[in-house]
Amino acid sequence: MFSLQTIFGKGDKFYSLLEQLAEAALNSSRALTSLLGVGGKTGSLADFKLARQQEKEISARISQELVNTFVTVLEREDIEELASALYKIPKVVEKFAERYTMTQGRLGDIDFGSRAQMLEKACEVVATMVKQLRNGIRLEEMKALNDKLQAIENEADRLILELYRELVVSETDPVRLILRKDMFEILEKAIDRCRDAGNVVYAIVLKNS
Repeated sequence: MFSLQTIFGKGDKFYSLLEQLAEAALNSSRALTSLLGVGGKTGSLADFKLARQQEKEISARISQELVNTFVTVLEREDIEELASALYKIPKVVEKFAERYTMTQGRLGDIDFGSRAQMLEKACEVVATMVKQLRNGIRLEEMKALNDKLQAIENEADRLILELYRELVVSETDPVRLILRKDMFEILEKAIDRCRDAGNVVYAIVLKNS
């Protein structure tokens, strides 16, 4: 059984802050499904701005705590790497949201909702992995979560290849083709960022199991 309690010692603050980063990433993905109207929801860019602001504040607190904390049994590089990986998720999601609001009129009724839901599922898995670090988790259980995340990422890769084939065959408007390609690639990149964060968590567990 592996627990970060022994690694962080009294530094519960570190994985508490990491959990908050993961939650902010999840909130950004939920804001995206709302913006896209999935399930009849409604949202705005303000939701993304809030998630990004929270992410920046939490990241700054982690950096400051690392300066103020004299000893961390977990390598500082691991804390910094995980914080950085989590920080990048809302950044990419906000980029999509901004471009979507600017180009929606030209894109028309393109369905981004199903991909956004995949992203939300990926963020949920990442948040679960980070939360499990607090209480300890068996290596095989963490591997199962990481495998689930990889499966989502693999499906996103498959769908992007299908999109490329569809664009070549059916899209006649070159501007719309480029916009569709770019937008779907941003969503795939956000899922890739989730995969990266999951890999960091899994590597930490492997290192300390």
